[in-house]
Amino acid sequence: MIHEISLQLQTHKMEYVQTSEEEETKGMILCCECGVLIEPNPANMCVGCLRSHVDITEGIPKQATIHFCKGCERYLQPPSDWIHAALESRELLSLCLKKLKGLNRVKLIDANFIWTEPHSKRLKVKLTVHAEVIGGTVLQQVFVVEYLVNNQMCEDCHRTEAKDYWRACVQVRQRATNKKTFYYLEQLILKNKAHDHTLGIKPIHDGLDFYFANEVAARKMVDFLTTVMPCQYQHSKKLVSHDCHSNIYNYKFTFCVEIVPLSKDSVVCLPRKLGLHLGGISPICLVYRITNSVHLIDFVSGQIAEVSATVYWRNNFNSICDPKQLTEYIVMDIEPMKCNQRKVFPGQGIISNKHIIADAWVVKASELGINDNPIHTRTHLGHILKPGDSVLGYALKDSNINDSNFEKLSEDLIPDVILVKKFYGHNKAARRKARVWKLKHITDEVASISTENNEYNEFLDELEEDPELRQNINIYRDIRKHIPVDTNEIDASIPQITLEEMMDDLMIED
Repeated sequence: MIHEISLQLQTHKMEYVQTSEEEETKGMILCCECGVLIEPNPANMCVGCLRSHVDITEGIPKQATIHFCKGCERYLQPPSDWIHAALESRELLSLCLKKLKGLNRVKLIDANFIWTEPHSKRLKVKLTVHAEVIGGTVLQQVFVVEYLVNNQMCEDCHRTEAKDYWRACVQVRQRATNKKTFYYLEQLILKNKAHDHTLGIKPIHDGLDFYFANEVAARKMVDFLTTVMPCQYQHSKKLVSHDCHSNIYNYKFTFCVEIVPLSKDSVVCLPRKLGLHLGGISPICLVYRITNSVHLIDFVSGQIAEVSATVYWRNNFNSICDPKQLTEYIVMDIEPMKCNQRKVFPGQGIISNKHIIADAWVVKASELGINDNPIHTRTHLGHILKPGDSVLGYALKDSNINDSNFEKLSEDLIPDVILVKKFYGHNKAARRKARVWKLKHITDEVASISTENNEYNEFLDELEEDPELRQNINIYRDIRKHIPVDTNEIDASIPQITLEEMMDDLMIED
């Protein structure tokens, strides 16, 4: 009985094994070339024999050449475009694939770079492609394309190396004694990268010269300047050469951009007609901001007005007092005016909500303790001044002013003192030493001129004191300076730029 059961189990086991072998060999055929057992396909050939008969990469070059300019580190994208592309980047891979002419006959599945020595002037790209071959069979193949990097100078670098390289020049000028507006314009150019397509930048006494390869790039620079600054421009062209057979003219274009000769904290005297046009504002006003317009404020009534570039050049006026003439005063007493008292002032313009009009009694810092008769004046700085503070202002009655609009004013409209801004301490060296931030410059030559200029340091002080002024400026953390632990040398009331407003400068070292 036991023997019969064991025979039955062996019989069932042999039948099961025989069935699985039949399922494994079911539907398999032999390759028509080498006889290897394969699954059926329309070609009836194995992968090795199929690849030996058909090459789907035929017609795709395995070697190619790309051109690279060492001067500007750009690659040539045919027919005439030059692009920036880092090694093993998507831009460079796209450029390499466009160089392969027969790649559109197959389906590209994958593409990546194979590492090569950076100085070998070789680039290797590994490609995976699909294509239909005999009888609709889909074949996948992997191959490597080697690119030779040849050096070729682009047109921009070629003109830079030549003596007569530029085609258009933008001359930016500001005929003013104070250059704070120009320093602000330099930072706007850096933030918006308006100087990227320049061939060269040359600083001169009254401004900067920007050189471009064509007229289109120069006009873009002029459009940017007219957008961010109140200015006017004139253009001219000079004939360099002329081909009479093909009627081709070669010109050099020059754009002269003139910025308004005003700066922040300047005092101006408006023409009577312009004052009425601006809502009856007082003729003597203070420039408290320069953007694409000149922002004026009447320090007596708090009325503000904006003068656009078109209005300014139509009614030309100059500053009667510049920041170089500022005098230090000590506030003896100050009394803010009430809201109902402001309505007695004439004018139909807009009243500033950021300033508070106040009556102030001040004494010159040099006469403190000697002169017991303080000078009364009205100021728009009632929101930040308190008794005992130092403030900078103009002694208008003691100044020798040569201006046609100012000479027409009556004595009642001329104040004794015009207060401009609060003065934070006398220890300028300690304040600059504790400054842990910096600004970039367009060129090294501009940087060397600015760092030795006292006006530039005053511009940096204004950046710390005015948060709205530094909104359009990139401020970088100076890694050469450390944040001071002991800050007893600097008054805590002095405004400082926080670390959140600073950017980390990218330093690429060998």
